[in-house]
Amino acid sequence: MNESEKQINDESFRDRLGTVTEEGERIWVYPQKPKGKFYNARTIVSIILLAVLFGVPFISYNGHPFMLFNILNREFIIFGMAFGPQDFHLFVISIIIGIIGIFLFTVVWGRIFCGWVCPQTIFMEMVFRKIEYLIEGGAAKQRALNKAPWNGEKIFKKALKHAVFFGLAFLIANALLAWIIGIEGVKELASAPIASVSGPFIAMIIFTAITYFFGAYFREQVCTVICPYGRLQGVMLDQNSIVIAYDYKRGEPRGNRKKNEETDLGDCIDCNQCVVVCPTGIDIRNGTQLECVNCTACIDACDDVMTKINKPKGLIRYASKEEIETGVRKIFTPKSIGYSVVLFLLFGLLTFLLATRTEVELSILRTAGLMAQEQPDGRISNLYDVKITNKTFTKLYTKLELIDVDGDINIVGGNVDENGRLIVPPHQVADAKFFVVLPKEEIKSITIPIKIGVAANGKVIDVIKTSFLGKVQGHKK
Repeated sequence: MNESEKQINDESFRDRLGTVTEEGERIWVYPQKPKGKFYNARTIVSIILLAVLFGVPFISYNGHPFMLFNILNREFIIFGMAFGPQDFHLFVISIIIGIIGIFLFTVVWGRIFCGWVCPQTIFMEMVFRKIEYLIEGGAAKQRALNKAPWNGEKIFKKALKHAVFFGLAFLIANALLAWIIGIEGVKELASAPIASVSGPFIAMIIFTAITYFFGAYFREQVCTVICPYGRLQGVMLDQNSIVIAYDYKRGEPRGNRKKNEETDLGDCIDCNQCVVVCPTGIDIRNGTQLECVNCTACIDACDDVMTKINKPKGLIRYASKEEIETGVRKIFTPKSIGYSVVLFLLFGLLTFLLATRTEVELSILRTAGLMAQEQPDGRISNLYDVKITNKTFTKLYTKLELIDVDGDINIVGGNVDENGRLIVPPHQVADAKFFVVLPKEEIKSITIPIKIGVAANGKVIDVIKTSFLGKVQGHKK
């Protein structure tokens, strides 16, 4: 067995993290600055996503945030539409869709989310790492600087870098907070006394500290130690999952060669460029690994080398294990088709629920267990319960009126104004009780159907059909 075959069959790397020694000490990763078409594409995607992060909180619609996820106050605004606790079923369905979507995406495309969309990767590789390259230089200069004594240059560069890191973490924390409490809430936080906004202030400090810690110190450990997605990929990937893969059939056996030299060696010249650019410190030639976040840095590095030695690009590329072995790419597998069908059905259900969703929900029911009562003036009354859910941004003034029958409605519970209208604040639920009072001549049987019209802010929103019990308790005909 030659050296190249020994490298392929050596699985000892799977027994430990590449960034931790056998004694448990951290191995600091100094990746070289990547370059290439994939890195450029990821940079564009990152700019778009960062623009969304920092820009969307400033967008308003009808005087309200376009997007808001105020978990503490249970207030959510998505694309200008208000959602509240009463829409919890929509939230659950959305979460299920997200989870199944992740499963489907991982089954087909591996951890492409991690390399292109994940906030940790974007902040680390496209923000913090770029600043580090700008201040301290490339990997070799960073390594030399860390080994150097604490002289003026080192103190200046380290202080400048961490000051910028902390400032960025502060900005990111405020952007994240704006998605929760709104941009006006952030402005209030910046201008009001700390004692009056202690909750949001503590949240901002926590967000800042975590972002700074992840970007300045913990780095790739977030992906390999904390993130559960990296652990789950082992059970979601299969032979047909498209991941960043090394074409060992084409690349082995490895070895150095001169340009245009004819040899029996594979295309891999063992230059190690795919390793030195990896932000998690792994060798992709060992195969799919937990630490790989599909960042494409190794693809760009290998393609650059292949171009220089006049070999085809793609020695490291997006491919499945099945494709490497057989040359056939299979995307539509039973597993991916199954996930797709379930996802399609859930999307259909969510679309239907959103399309039929109303801004006001109400229910009127006769109070259980109570019979009709005779009033002092001889009329008959029934007690009812009303529940009104206001999903809008405006306060509702709700009026209840009988339709096609002579009688009165008297609200006896709830927040009622001088005009007898039930007041429902925005994003809240109002419960009340009311009497329906009918003259005896309107009662033709023991139970008669009645209609109650419900008007909100002068506009009829619904007509509820219910029943009126005409038999008074203890009364014999």
